[in-house]
Amino acid sequence: MITKRTLKENIKRIGKKQKHAIRTGCFLFVGITFSTPLFGQFQIDAQFRNRFELRDGYRKLANDGATPAVFISQRTRLSFSYEAEGLKVKFTPQDVRVWGDEQLASSTGVLGDNASLDLFEAFVEIRTGAGGWLSVGRQQLVYDNQRILGARNWNQNGIAYDAIVYKWQAENRAFHLGTCWNSTGENTSDNYYDPTRIKSLSYIWAKSSLSENWDLSLSHATSGVTKSETDNTLYFRQTTGVYSTYKKGDLSLSGNIYYQFGKNQSGNNVSAVLVDVESKYKLGKLSPGIGLSYLSGNNKAGSSQQTDHLFDVLYGARHRFFGGMDYFRSIDSHTKEGGLVDYYFFLDYKLLKNTSLRNTGHYFQLAQTNPATPDDRNLGYENDLVLKYQFAGWGALESGYLFDLPTGSLKTIQGVEDDKFSQFLYVQLTVSPSLFKN
Repeated sequence: MITKRTLKENIKRIGKKQKHAIRTGCFLFVGITFSTPLFGQFQIDAQFRNRFELRDGYRKLANDGATPAVFISQRTRLSFSYEAEGLKVKFTPQDVRVWGDEQLASSTGVLGDNASLDLFEAFVEIRTGAGGWLSVGRQQLVYDNQRILGARNWNQNGIAYDAIVYKWQAENRAFHLGTCWNSTGENTSDNYYDPTRIKSLSYIWAKSSLSENWDLSLSHATSGVTKSETDNTLYFRQTTGVYSTYKKGDLSLSGNIYYQFGKNQSGNNVSAVLVDVESKYKLGKLSPGIGLSYLSGNNKAGSSQQTDHLFDVLYGARHRFFGGMDYFRSIDSHTKEGGLVDYYFFLDYKLLKNTSLRNTGHYFQLAQTNPATPDDRNLGYENDLVLKYQFAGWGALESGYLFDLPTGSLKTIQGVEDDKFSQFLYVQLTVSPSLFKN
């Protein structure tokens, strides 16, 4: 039971945290505004994203008799950016909440909320010679088709990294070198860290335009995880590969291949592969396309697997690759280490100048079977239908209806025996205005 005294203490504690965050933002705003050099540029941008969701089988197959979940979530971002000769600064506080999730309330009104205010971005970029910049702080790392490092934008919170990145840009070439080192706090000893998260991440990325139609990028990432929450031992997984796009006329081709080696979290050797290929052709207002994604898996499970063949997508995008129903967010647990194969097709149709419709069909299979998976590799068919209306340069309305037709193998993996028709409906409003520019 929450007493009146406890309630006041909680409100006071939460209020202090939020006031401190807001005060910090205000000080930064005032400091930048009143100390702006003559040739500096200051800008304020905002983003409001509200999403209504009806979940009846989203993330997990629907059980017969289960009641669908209905809610509205909201993302609010306010971004302050400043740019002068040789200097760039960006500061983005973010609030993410579900309508009605206030935990401190009474019959007389809402009295408080668990603090949902967070710092999404806070970094500075300093020019280092011709074409070079050094970026330090909390920032997004988004590369190529976001297979290995992505924005994870479907999630209302998104994802950002505390990192140091050197960037070099020329006319048709680019080179990035970045590194991260994560800790739980200002420790006096040890490097303990959650083994399900990456403790250390370093990467190299290079891109070149080989011709007017052909781009090629190469990347290598070293990701280290601790052996356990109480062990300092670090095991490093190496991910290296290429990504390429080709476009000529109405034809678009893209593909990537990544190979992983090194050690997994258990200290076993790694030898895994990821392959994506996609083709798209424009026929007036209609643009059909087909593609294939392959993530290797293990034919043995657990400690009996001497070499780990399960590909780890690190912090890459999930929602945009593995189907909008999000059944395969964690490949190891959601496929029982079997890996994943996705045969997909899509059809884009330009209904009006600012309105588009896309239908994507996925047929999923396990890449491998093992003692923990069913013998049948087929997982079923998913259909994603998405309608998008760009009503202004700063605003868009998007709606999607998705459903899944699972096989017995998917039901077994998810532990759902008595299922019903699984479907998911959402409506999303995104408004991203530029509030001020000087």
